[in-house]
Amino acid sequence: MSHAPHTTQITDVPLSTDGLPTWLDPVVRAADTVRPDQLSRFLPPESGAGRQSAVLVLFGEGERGPELLLMERSGSLRSHAGQPSFPGGALDPEDGDPRTDGPLRAALREAEEETGLDPRGVQLFGVLPALYIPVSEFVVTPVLGWWRSPSPVSVVDPNETARVFTVPVSDLTDPANRATAVHPSGHKGPAFLVASALVWGFTAGVIDRILHFAGWERPWDRGKQVPLDWRA
Repeated sequence: MSHAPHTTQITDVPLSTDGLPTWLDPVVRAADTVRPDQLSRFLPPESGAGRQSAVLVLFGEGERGPELLLMERSGSLRSHAGQPSFPGGALDPEDGDPRTDGPLRAALREAEEETGLDPRGVQLFGVLPALYIPVSEFVVTPVLGWWRSPSPVSVVDPNETARVFTVPVSDLTDPANRATAVHPSGHKGPAFLVASALVWGFTAGVIDRILHFAGWERPWDRGKQVPLDWRA
């Protein structure tokens, strides 16, 4: 299904927890209480340097219960090629103040541009502390959303996105799907083998911390390692 390249005008972007499903309560509590250093050791530079950006961490209700929306970046991109990620990207000037509601607008705008979702069906309910991706110098604000009225999603621009897919939370919490990713540099971090993809890096780190602080995490074998050339 193709989508016309238009963007819904996102004007007022409120944060609201009204009417959320009760299973999201632990995520709401975690967003209210978690500290930046509990999410990552990579925090935004105090100098204010870095490119302000946002991602949409969108929870929906699928055939197998709660799920998350992810996408796989095109293999031809300059940075993070072929990597599963949340929809998102850099703030544009029209998104507004990066310290207030700019990340909310950017997360919805980018999600629409990348997956074709209708942002009017998304209820934003929380924001996690901004984190830092040193390799790309992005300062990323994870914006939490509830897919109140799901809309069709698919690849909008094949040059940017290889596929758009959802992953049941039960697959993410299944110990059999969890591993430690080993980067060629030697850096290690959480990973998920789900939906024919290896989710690692920033995205896996955020999912790992949400599962942990929401109390959804199940014991898993941290000694199970997956090299990042796992498909080879």
